[in-house]
Amino acid sequence: MEYNLSKTIVLIGLMGAGKTAIGTILAEHLGVDFVDSDEEISRAANMSIPEIFDRDGEDFFRLKETQIIGRLLGSRPHILSTGGGAFLSNENRKMISGNAVSVWLDAELETLWDRVKEKKSRPLLMVKDPKTALKNLYISRKPQYAKANIRVKALHSQTKEVMVDRVIQTLLADPISGLSKVEKNA
Repeated sequence: MEYNLSKTIVLIGLMGAGKTAIGTILAEHLGVDFVDSDEEISRAANMSIPEIFDRDGEDFFRLKETQIIGRLLGSRPHILSTGGGAFLSNENRKMISGNAVSVWLDAELETLWDRVKEKKSRPLLMVKDPKTALKNLYISRKPQYAKANIRVKALHSQTKEVMVDRVIQTLLADPISGLSKVEKNA
């Protein structure tokens, strides 16, 4: 199956929702590039995200994140995975809604925890009680994520391929997504 993507698809959601994993496969299926805004920030700073947080703080990171997202939205349609906090910024939401389609990968708290509890690369979870920190992020961010153009529920038992297929079907069903099938001439 071939597809035509006329707008960038921006994946949003909490850490562990699968934005990078799903985004990579989704881009491959759609025949477009995949870009991870956190990787772009790390590359530009020549540091890991935790190092940026440690050295320069979250406010500096968020400023760079907004600059990178703005630059990436100016390129041809692709799949863009953003950090979990990117969609909280009014400026980022405005840029995304004006230039792309936001897709919230909505995973349950226990699913998120299962996916991130062993990872040491999550600055916002480097606290005494990381599970409670994740729960607090989940509760506080959900209303902002709900502002996404499209929501796809991520089920715990789902394979990545099944989730990608669900995302594609959801995008095809929504005319604002900018995704369409390319009909082949027989």
